[in-house]
Amino acid sequence: MPKLGGIVQELKTERDRAQLQVDRLNAALAALHSVGNRSARTQKSRVAKRRRPMSVAARKRIAAAQRARWAKWKAAHRKK
Repeated sequence: MPKLGGIVQELKTERDRAQLQVDRLNAALAALHSVGNRSARTQKSRVAKRRRPMSVAARKRIAAAQRARWAKWKAAHRKK
């Protein structure tokens, strides 16, 4: 039976090798991500931008239109 100390050492070596490969992959992904997003806004500016508030009247119109769409869909599917 092989000695457990040798097996443990081999596993540790393999773990270190795999960790190094993961670190290299992460670095490559980070480099590609930064190149691909040059024209995009930064994360900070995206978070800082706020959406424009919608008026109560606009929300009511949108809700009424959605209810009409659902009613039309339900009516079409009841007949089948």
